[in-house]
Amino acid sequence: MSEPGALTYRAAGVDIDAGAAVVEGIKPAVARTRRPEVLGGLGGFGACFAIPPGRWREPVLVSGTDGVGTKLKLAQQLGRHEGIGIDLVAMCVNDVLVQGAEPLFFLDYFATGKLDVATTVTVINGIARGCELAGCSLVGGETAEMPDMYAPGEYDLAGFCVGAVERSAMLDGSRVQAGMVLLGVDSSGAHSNGYSLIRRVLARHPGALTDTLSDGRTLADALMAPTTIYVKPALALLAALPVAAMAHITGGGLTENIIRVIPEGLGVELDRPVLPPLFAWLQAAGSIADEEMWRTFNCGIGYVFVLPAEAVADATARLAADGLAARPIGTVVAATDERVRYRG
Repeated sequence: MSEPGALTYRAAGVDIDAGAAVVEGIKPAVARTRRPEVLGGLGGFGACFAIPPGRWREPVLVSGTDGVGTKLKLAQQLGRHEGIGIDLVAMCVNDVLVQGAEPLFFLDYFATGKLDVATTVTVINGIARGCELAGCSLVGGETAEMPDMYAPGEYDLAGFCVGAVERSAMLDGSRVQAGMVLLGVDSSGAHSNGYSLIRRVLARHPGALTDTLSDGRTLADALMAPTTIYVKPALALLAALPVAAMAHITGGGLTENIIRVIPEGLGVELDRPVLPPLFAWLQAAGSIADEEMWRTFNCGIGYVFVLPAEAVADATARLAADGLAARPIGTVVAATDERVRYRG
């Protein structure tokens, strides 16, 4: 009986050299995200970020974590990995932003069964691009190669963000009053929510991904559009106008997210959404009821500002100057049995 050969980590399915190649491949993109507060570089056991003295009198750290959901399945099916990293950053930084916090730094977790260097570098470069758009530093992360945990070609992502806000400037809903306007800002598409339902709709319509929507985009392009990162325009708006609250429209859609930042005793009346082409296609192709659309998808509105009526025109103009289209989508009202009501 022959003796078995000597085992190695590579033979067990983990390629340390591939991991090192990924680190080398992402260094230029990561360097572009570097803020002056970052101490050290990639490769340490922990990432260090110095809070600058005098920047905040009473700083509050705001943290968030998220993933991209089953949009990953579609990205892997299509072989389109460029924007999924932006999605990951957006889902975290847009959440942290809701409380008025400026995102400071970001970490990612990338897990796969067998490391494909080109795909991994593409994804993490996208994460770095998202950090650039948000003005935060990509200070580190983890690339995990775990044989037998994932099917060939599959990977998973998670992100972690920390931001800071002056305690007196935190948005907690206490400034919201009846009569204030809900100013909705356009989304770039479905962002990173509702894709389990989207994939069920696609299963009913094989080949539909190549169809062209009425806005000229293919269905695949519309579904893979990266999530909009609202950080820089929103922070500028906060500095200029009396914003009372903000909401990031993610899982739960319009119905469940806006009310999260409205205090007890108040509710919202929302205009019946006019669905952009992507959402109109999804509703028709999936025979999805209105109420299900409104509580699953952003329906074209990715972020909402709650502010006094007299500030709406100024806010709309400022957002337009930053390339974001916005419009009133509802009003804060006294609460009734239904705190979220649709009109129109």
